[in-house]
Amino acid sequence: MSEAPPARQPQIRTIAMPADTNPAGDIFGGWLMSQMDLAAGSAAAQRSRGRCATVAVEAMSFHGPVKVGDEVSLYAEILSTGRTSLRIRVEAWRRCREFDDTLHVTSAIFTFVALDAAGRPRPVPSEAP
Repeated sequence: MSEAPPARQPQIRTIAMPADTNPAGDIFGGWLMSQMDLAAGSAAAQRSRGRCATVAVEAMSFHGPVKVGDEVSLYAEILSTGRTSLRIRVEAWRRCREFDDTLHVTSAIFTFVALDAAGRPRPVPSEAP
């Protein structure tokens, strides 16, 4: 786990809202996971130049809560590509609204498959030179 967020721009940045909380006032883990899936999906679509679907998520551990009003930044990094698949690591970081302190709250590796118009796996294009 890093001590500071990655130096690159986040794939997605969002604000945790009251509708996303459990009865204790913490943000649902499922909401956070869905935001991570959106970030990974955005990176997958950009890299594969088209439609992709999530096929697996490796284990997630939550290191700290996300509260209402926190800014959540999601950083996506493509770890590898196969013929039709991509493995993408996503880190979620929170920043309390009033302060600059950040906390790494979770990370996971998402596997996506590139899809054609009919929903069948398609090759991931080579990266541009």
